[in-house]
Amino acid sequence: MKIFHSLKLALLLVLTIGLAVGCASTTEEVGQDDAAAAIAAATKANDKARAEEYEWRDTGKLIKQAEKAMADGKYDEAIKLANKARRQAENAVKQKYSELDRVGAATAAATVTSDDSGAMAASGSMQKYEVMRGDNLWDISAKPSVYDNPYNWPLIYKNNSDQIKDADLIHPGQMLDIESTPSAADVDAAVAHARSRGSWSLGAVEDSDTAYLAR
Repeated sequence: MKIFHSLKLALLLVLTIGLAVGCASTTEEVGQDDAAAAIAAATKANDKARAEEYEWRDTGKLIKQAEKAMADGKYDEAIKLANKARRQAENAVKQKYSELDRVGAATAAATVTSDDSGAMAASGSMQKYEVMRGDNLWDISAKPSVYDNPYNWPLIYKNNSDQIKDADLIHPGQMLDIESTPSAADVDAAVAHARSRGSWSLGAVEDSDTAYLAR
């Protein structure tokens, strides 16, 4: 009887361990599948943004970080990173068309009489933005209240070159001039510079930035 009882307990223990391992494996597989699906969605969204020529500069990095997290078994982190990348890519496409609408409105406004156009140009249209802790030109430019497009950051840099020496280094408390209605040509030049700008080093003025300011 004792032997039978011991065998029964051993069998129950084996079954319990087997069920636990099975549940753990199932949970891990689900987590991995969810992470893979999130990364696939982010990649698809970023491919669309790239096709629209409006890919954000760090979206691809986020996707690579998500892939690494998944490879390391950190599925929750992978999903979080992938979802952030997907939202960025989707916002990039939205911002492209928002910018096109903005430029279209500015072009329409430019068709008014020459006298009115002169008055508009003379009066200008500037707003002020106070730099907060953690701000950078990329994020400021992306704000809906500013340009709603991160790639327009060179516009801010150029309008405030007297107080911004390094485009990658701004300070809390600085009051920046934001041109509310930049010309289509200025916007195109800013976006082109933002997309082609080379690697940067904090505290050093990039040659490409110097060339952009000189235009």
